[in-house]
Amino acid sequence: MVSTDLINEMKSEILEGIKHLEYSYKKVDKLTTNIDTLSSEDLETWEGLVARFARVSDIYLSRYIRAKVLHDDPGFRGTFRDFLNQAEKMNLIKDVKMWLEIRELRNTSVHEYSKKKIPLILQQVKDLSPVLIALKGQI
Repeated sequence: MVSTDLINEMKSEILEGIKHLEYSYKKVDKLTTNIDTLSSEDLETWEGLVARFARVSDIYLSRYIRAKVLHDDPGFRGTFRDFLNQAEKMNLIKDVKMWLEIRELRNTSVHEYSKKKIPLILQQVKDLSPVLIALKGQI
């Protein structure tokens, strides 16, 4: 069984991560996604946002949701999508499809090296970061 203490510890990690994500999100507000025109400092700022997006989404999706579902139903078994469906029923998330998109973006952003795809990834991370930031009022 998943303990309440473990869930509370994860909440603290998520909230701390969101604080840093929000800081990076504000810093990229006026930056372009055209990496050819960005300074090294601006690229570093974007990389900070992408890393923080990945961290918060990973903790929330892979650890927190799983822990909450198993806390409420220790016998629950299923795929990642099954856990998301259950999380939606528990009102931990509002839209399974959107969270699958966040998960896919997290995976892509961590493993993508094609210079052509990076601007799109940066824009998607910027567009979806508010969803993660909004978790601070939900958990």
